[in-house]
Amino acid sequence: MIPIRKSLKSSVEAKITIGYFYLMKWLLTALLMVQPVHSEWSKEDQSVVQQILPTTKESAWLTIPWRTSLWEARKEAAKSGKPIYLWEMDGHPLGCT
Repeated sequence: MIPIRKSLKSSVEAKITIGYFYLMKWLLTALLMVQPVHSEWSKEDQSVVQQILPTTKESAWLTIPWRTSLWEARKEAAKSGKPIYLWEMDGHPLGCT
C-alpha cells in the first residue's frame, strides 16, 4: 500500500463526502417528485416537501437556452447582435479545490 499524506487523504474523504451529500440530495428530490406517494403524506410531510423542492423562481435558470459550445454561441450572438454571457468555473465541480 502506498502511504498517503494525511492532508491528501482528508481532502479525498471530503470530496467523497460532499459527493455523497449531493447524490443523496438529488435522490431525495427525485423521490419527492413522485406524485402518487406525495398525495398519501400527512400535511406536515407535505409542508417539508414544499420547503425542500425548488420553487418556480429558483428553477427559472433551467428555462434559459444555455449553449455548451462557445463557438456556436459566438456565431449566434453575432447574427442576433446580442452579447455573450460566459459562465466559467475553474476547479472541482463540487467546489473542493
